[in-house]
Amino acid sequence: MTTAADRAAERAEQRRADIVHAAFKVFTERGYHAAGIADIANELGIGHGTFYRYFANKRDILMHVLANAAERLMSVMALADPASTNTLEEYREQVRQICDRMFTLFVEDPELVRLLFVEALGADPEMTALTLDTYRGMAQGTEMYLRNGVEKGFLRADLDTEVTAQALNGVIISCGLSLLTAKDPAAERDRWINAGTRVMFDGIRA
Repeated sequence: MTTAADRAAERAEQRRADIVHAAFKVFTERGYHAAGIADIANELGIGHGTFYRYFANKRDILMHVLANAAERLMSVMALADPASTNTLEEYREQVRQICDRMFTLFVEDPELVRLLFVEALGADPEMTALTLDTYRGMAQGTEMYLRNGVEKGFLRADLDTEVTAQALNGVIISCGLSLLTAKDPAAERDRWINAGTRVMFDGIRA
């Protein structure tokens, strides 16, 4: 049976989620430094007091917004099992599918790109460090796929999986930033998928 306390907790959780969503929108539209608590409250039509019942200050809400954005990004990588591929052909298709999901997310939600790859890096030194930790988490996820390729024998045995994973993350970030100003984001996404997989598997040597 759902009690009054349960319903109250559900309403509180929904209100927190609504505030996080509103803050995400405000930070990406106005920029973190230019945005204020009043902007977030106005976005939802609530008073300042309501905001402060759930979050201590603007920095506190930014941490929650970043955590939510990072979770969405990491969930794309988690949809595939790193150990599920046993041939180079299977692995190449897996990489293409991950890129397609990741870059489609960027096309559909450019605000996420702007927040994670632009705004969060300039909020303050500690927030920058937390954002870089998110990037390192992405690289660790990528490295799991590379290690599978090495262990299965269809990637080079001497591959530096740690640095290569970070380099591939650079491609992901560059794609996201490129899509922010692309005239045709969907077409640009496809170019990045094709070029990225070709560089990874075929190289650029004639």
